[in-house]
Amino acid sequence: MRLAELSARSGLSTATIKYYLRAGLVPPGETEGATWARYDESHLRRLRLVRALTEVAGLALDEVRAVVAALDASVSEHEARGIAQWPLSTPVAENPSDDSREQVDALLARHDWHLEAQSPHRRTLAAALDTLEQLDFPATDEVLDAYLRAAESVAAVDVPRVVAETDPIVAAERLVVGTLLYEPVLTTLRRMAHEVVSGRG
Repeated sequence: MRLAELSARSGLSTATIKYYLRAGLVPPGETEGATWARYDESHLRRLRLVRALTEVAGLALDEVRAVVAALDASVSEHEARGIAQWPLSTPVAENPSDDSREQVDALLARHDWHLEAQSPHRRTLAAALDTLEQLDFPATDEVLDAYLRAAESVAAVDVPRVVAETDPIVAAERLVVGTLLYEPVLTTLRRMAHEVVSGRG
């Protein structure tokens, strides 16, 4: 397809697409003459991923560049999903306490959950536990165990929907969009459940 069609199908202006091409976020098209290039479905998929990372996830272009470069170099679908999801973890300004880090490690060990040692989710969870402790509303192991089991049941629904997609770029896009746009659904259902359970008392 020509640039105009790529623009129409992606919902991005030709100027934006050219900028992404210059920035290396999207691979160049197949050259057809001095001023023409042809693009295919892979370019459309990459543009949709870049759009999801910038507009939905709110990542800076440098972060997007790192994600797409890592995806291009990834060796497995599992690795590609991790690369796409890690930047979505809430940034943590301060180092979590040793106690919270140990509580997270113990939680993972109890349930035989294997996360990469450098996964930012470990740090984010530990920081959240520190905040709860400071507010005198600590998350006990019993609470964390219950939340983990609930999260695993949700993941059992989510992951197959992404794994079914064989193209790692499309899978990464769906993971980013699904993670961020379904989180309000989960949060709202939790609040609705609080209202219902409270009413039963």
